[in-house]
Amino acid sequence: MTKQEKAAAILSNPRNQQEEVQALQDTIYVLGGKWKLPIINSLCNGNKRFRDIERSIPGITTRMLSRELKEMEANQLLKRTVTPDTPVLVEYTVTEYCRSFGDIILEMIKWGKQHREKIRGI
Repeated sequence: MTKQEKAAAILSNPRNQQEEVQALQDTIYVLGGKWKLPIINSLCNGNKRFRDIERSIPGITTRMLSRELKEMEANQLLKRTVTPDTPVLVEYTVTEYCRSFGDIILEMIKWGKQHREKIRGI
């Protein structure tokens, strides 16, 4: 399937700009902000414990990570599992729903690298 065919399958026909803008706003609401994508990237790289996630993301505060994890759980992007051992073990994993936009994240990483190279070339 070509890029144009993929775009046609996603976009409404005839184009409904209001619907498309709403879809973009929904996506930005769920994935937007400074920390959500780095958190997803950290989880996909094998970090499951709170402190491991926190250490893997420079500049994130404990409070912000906690807030973002709760919001992401509410949006079904990740699953929080509590094992009642001593000490209590809490692990986070991405859901299949979260993995469904993995290709988008990889494309964003690719674009970001290309952008950085382009800006350096100026």
